[in-house]
Order: sequence, then C-alpha cells, then structure tokens
Amino acid sequence: MIVKEWCMYCGECAGVCPRNLIEVRETRLNFNEEECKDCKICIQVCPVQALEKRDD
Repeated sequence: MIVKEWCMYCGECAGVCPRNLIEVRETRLNFNEEECKDCKICIQVCPVQALEKRDD
C-alpha cells in the first residue's frame, strides 16, 4: 500500500478493514499486505484520497 504524504492518520481505513490488517501509529500506517485480499475498502473510505494500491 502506498500512503501519500498528506495522510492525516485519521484511522478511517483501519476502522473499515474487514480483516483488521491496518494499524494506525502517530505518523504512519502499518499494513499487513500479505494477508490483504485487495477489497480496497480502505482506499474508498479515505477522506483525503491518501491511499493507493501498490502495483506489484
């Protein structure tokens, strides 16, 4: 997951992740990308469009 510099670390993404794979820290987000099923709900709910799926 790519977290853009304007992320506010508000926690909206963590709150909607159906697998609880996002952890919010003061100035960063921790993603468990190995367990992610690419539902992209976190990207959709971000109020400032600060998340982007990494192209692998």
